[in-house]
Amino acid sequence: MKSFGYVDQCMLSAQAIGKVGWNCIQIALSDFYSAHSDYRTKMILHLRDSQGDNVQANLAVLDLLQNVEVQAILGPQKSSQADIVIDLGDKAQVPVISFSATSSSLSSRSPYFVQAAQSDSSQVKAIKAIIQTFKWREVVTIYENSDYGNGFSTYLIHALQEEQVKVPYKSVISLTATDDQIRLELYKLMNMHNRVFIVHMSNTLGSRLFLMAKEMEMMSEGYVWIITDGLIYHLDSMDETVIASMQGVLGVKPYIGMSQKLDSFTDRWKRKFRQDLIIYGLWAYDAIWILATAAERVGATKSPVQNQGTSNNLTDLTSIKTSRSGLILLNAILNTRIEGLTGDFYFANGKLQKSIYQILNVIGKGETGIGFWSSELGITKELSMSGDKTYTTSVTNLSNIKWPGDSLIVPKGWVLPTRGKKLRIGVPVNGGFNQIVKVDRDTETNKTKVTGYAIDVFDLVMALLPYPVPYEFEPFMLPNGSSAGSRYEMIKQVYLQRYDAVVGDTTITANRSLIVDFTLPFSEGGVAMMVLNKPVDKKSAWIFLQPLTKDLWLTTGAFFILTGFVIWVLEHRINKAFRGPPSQHVGMIFWFPLSTLVFAHRERIVSNLARLVVIIWIFVVLILNSSYTASLSSILTVEKLRPTVTTIEQLKKNGDYVGFQDGSFLPDMLKDMNFDPSKFKSYSSPEEMNEALQNGGQNGGITAFFATVPYIKLYTTKYCNRYTMVGPINKTEGFGFVFPRESPLVPDVSRALLKILETDKIKELDNALFGLQTTCSDPEHQVISHSLTLNSFRGLFAVTGTVSGVALIAFLVMFISKNKQVWTAMNSNYGISEKLKTMLRQFDEKDTSSYPFSSRAHTEREGSVEVRVMDTSPSFTTESIYTDGSRSSPFERMVSIHLDDFLMSAVALEELDDIRLSE
Repeated sequence: MKSFGYVDQCMLSAQAIGKVGWNCIQIALSDFYSAHSDYRTKMILHLRDSQGDNVQANLAVLDLLQNVEVQAILGPQKSSQADIVIDLGDKAQVPVISFSATSSSLSSRSPYFVQAAQSDSSQVKAIKAIIQTFKWREVVTIYENSDYGNGFSTYLIHALQEEQVKVPYKSVISLTATDDQIRLELYKLMNMHNRVFIVHMSNTLGSRLFLMAKEMEMMSEGYVWIITDGLIYHLDSMDETVIASMQGVLGVKPYIGMSQKLDSFTDRWKRKFRQDLIIYGLWAYDAIWILATAAERVGATKSPVQNQGTSNNLTDLTSIKTSRSGLILLNAILNTRIEGLTGDFYFANGKLQKSIYQILNVIGKGETGIGFWSSELGITKELSMSGDKTYTTSVTNLSNIKWPGDSLIVPKGWVLPTRGKKLRIGVPVNGGFNQIVKVDRDTETNKTKVTGYAIDVFDLVMALLPYPVPYEFEPFMLPNGSSAGSRYEMIKQVYLQRYDAVVGDTTITANRSLIVDFTLPFSEGGVAMMVLNKPVDKKSAWIFLQPLTKDLWLTTGAFFILTGFVIWVLEHRINKAFRGPPSQHVGMIFWFPLSTLVFAHRERIVSNLARLVVIIWIFVVLILNSSYTASLSSILTVEKLRPTVTTIEQLKKNGDYVGFQDGSFLPDMLKDMNFDPSKFKSYSSPEEMNEALQNGGQNGGITAFFATVPYIKLYTTKYCNRYTMVGPINKTEGFGFVFPRESPLVPDVSRALLKILETDKIKELDNALFGLQTTCSDPEHQVISHSLTLNSFRGLFAVTGTVSGVALIAFLVMFISKNKQVWTAMNSNYGISEKLKTMLRQFDEKDTSSYPFSSRAHTEREGSVEVRVMDTSPSFTTESIYTDGSRSSPFERMVSIHLDDFLMSAVALEELDDIRLSE
């Protein structure tokens, strides 16, 4: 015989669980031994009633362990009492089995605790999957102020936050709360924008909550209510009015598959007790079968051993008896697996396995199944373990849901504004800087009209939202029509809940994002400075150098010398024009490439390698010459403007005055950049800014005006090229719409804004704002001309340099190969320097084997040229006979010139009228 203790906790909210559990335990014990009449080990139950008190439960367990010497504790029912009993079971090494304590933290407390119920962690995962399925980003938890409610709520909030689901508010309701207190709490929830509520409380309190929610019209369209198994189990026993108030509610509960064994037991139960059978009773039934099976395997056991100490005081834990068979019985329980009323029933690591939850929808007089959740498959419409086992949370895996208010449309989970009010949209009053936002005020009617670029973009975005959002603009101004403060002070009104949003030229900054949320930017970002342009002085004597930059001048000169040197090397040994004294060599190296600038070179090029180099070089010179001419013409004829200041370091060094728009965030930014605040000036209109820039910092004005890039572009366009934008000097984000922190409108507005930015509508608004407002045809404002840079000709220099280098290398290879006998002829007594000098002397000699100095060329050039010259002078009448036998006229004379002298003579080319060669 084995003794087992059962601790029943008869609290008001758990009477049904205690009563059903005890009845199921007795039936299970009877059924087990009827089915196993041959078993030698019999279980004896010892009932103790704790009256729902934790201290009574503790004393009852001590009595069972010390006086009755039980081998296992079945119960307790509440997680808070199980928390105490676990320690006692661990001290006595007696297994503690609970079929109703669901706290997820209990199983890790002691190896002697066996959780024969689905833990809260499984239910939390099922609820989290529902939230993920419908993509709700914020929920509100409503739970009772008890161990039952607090423990579950903490675990639920932690699990939701892991999935980036926010819980902005936790509604805690006392078990003894009056109807007025519940209504007050519901009124708070009704005035929030959140519309997804998760309710975890006992049957009695939950029924009152939903009756009052129905009364306050919180069970209408747009609301989402999700209840846990603590309420869904008692749905059949609730009053019809309560069920009517819960229409459209979603719930989850552990799924128990139908079987013949379960049907038979359910029929017996209803005939005998005429009350509803809840799942805790089924778990209690299966737990008894597991425990009885394990007891039979262990068999008879010895009496427990008394620990040190002889005190009979129940509060003296040092004298508690230790079971000799507790560990053996625990292992037998954990290793037992049965097919019970709830299906496959077994434990792993002290927890009940097979986590499957059914998702229910309250419709009509009860609940309707719409799907399942399992740890393997996620959300599914049907339970099927075959095929693909991918975890999913798709909404298509759920049946049709009827939401509160008989709506078939999935609620978005929030609503703005509440109770039909319009959103209050704050807008800045910018004075003269009103292109982005303009506020016109009628002094007679005191009505305002808001227009501008930001307003147009916001209207387009809100019209694109999938749901209507009423709103109205409210200027942030004083009664006299002036601005009520800076941009930060206006944005702070959103944090203080005076405004629901802000629309205008509000730059997205890190400091502002600490108190509000921004949408994606709808304009270009960055901070720049606008400075005055001044014409470049054209009276400089060195203006002819300006078309090319310094780097380009130096590179061009270097390539002139390089090209001249390469051509001289290639022609020196075979061309008379490139020979002579050293001064002649140096002069030719500089003269020949420079003469190509005007194509005045008269020297004949003999080498094919040199001809290739010259062809490429002449092409480079042609491009450089044309570009230089065009740039110089532009400089001399086009007005060139130059900014007065190019860096912020110049401003700080010179101590210049700088300006910005009234109410801007830029003063703080400039202070962080070490600007002197005494040099700051603010302006309320573009006209004031223009006048200050024209006067300059030395005449009571400013040297630079700081603003965001959209404003800088706007005014550089308006004033043509009178000003230049320098920067951006700071990479801030652009203008964005402002909403409260964690506002659900932010992602929807940002997505709609992205769609607008991809259409032609935004381009039309941009053209209207940033399009040319003046023709800028004034000759006084012309385009700035820039010098040519080295980058523009990098490719040309690379080509000519490569060709020259290849030609030079080819020549050196051929020269060394042709004269290698000179090198090898010198013995080892000659040093390297002497050998190099010998090779240089060899290079300086004529190459007699080349064509220009060959015998054939010499033969062709020997002989004379007979030149027939007309002479009309009266004294000259001599008749000459030419070598071909012909006679000259009386007015002709013959001149014989040597061929070499003739070819080199430019004068002869002008005097010759006819040339005849003779051998």
